[in-house]
Amino acid sequence: MLELAHLTAGYPGRPPVLRDACLTIAPGEAVGLQGPSGCGKSTLARVAALLHRPDHGTVTVDGHRVHGWRHRAPRSLRTRIGVVFQQPRQSADPRLTLADVIAEPLRANGRRAEVPDRLPELSRSVGLTDELLTRRPHEVSDGQLQRACLARALALEPRWLVCDEMTSMLDASTTAALVGAVESYRTRTGAGLLAVSHDDELLTRWCDRTVTLAAGAAGSAGAAGSAKDLDTWTS
Repeated sequence: MLELAHLTAGYPGRPPVLRDACLTIAPGEAVGLQGPSGCGKSTLARVAALLHRPDHGTVTVDGHRVHGWRHRAPRSLRTRIGVVFQQPRQSADPRLTLADVIAEPLRANGRRAEVPDRLPELSRSVGLTDELLTRRPHEVSDGQLQRACLARALALEPRWLVCDEMTSMLDASTTAALVGAVESYRTRTGAGLLAVSHDDELLTRWCDRTVTLAAGAAGSAGAAGSAKDLDTWTS
């Protein structure tokens, strides 16, 4: 389970954007998170990904209560969570080729020897051609770069995925391709998903249930998504 209990979180010099927020995601479950701008969706996603320390509350990953954040979190917990952010150009090193972007987690975690085998597999899973892998971020489109960022998030085979507005800057065909890649991975591994989006239709079709986050407050459970419509996004 990925459990966020009674979280209060914010940023220095400002009132908290989350107050007493609770969310639980079961293994294999896809949960959508929606709400108005500024309500704390991205902050909650960053807390769930162990990238932002809450002021109060607890995060528990597969039965292990989290005590450290970012690089202070145990590697065994950090690597269980893969993250895809909204703006790929802010989350990819512009000096790296797409191949290096994808391989970055493997190299950083002492798994460099796996790169020759895993790189082709990961790039194919997100629809990147060999020719694109040699390019740097400024030489590809936002959609192509986001595909590389998704492949990077999948490189360590995480048990949990956090997709924070992953498709908000992309066209419909690229959105469908990325959602399809995430769902193929989840079908194969049983990974759980937290998907943050302003697109209610996307969350309804993609997720098992959707939670609405009100400004400065905890989210409440919304209606369950329609799994039968998922093929609209994965065909």
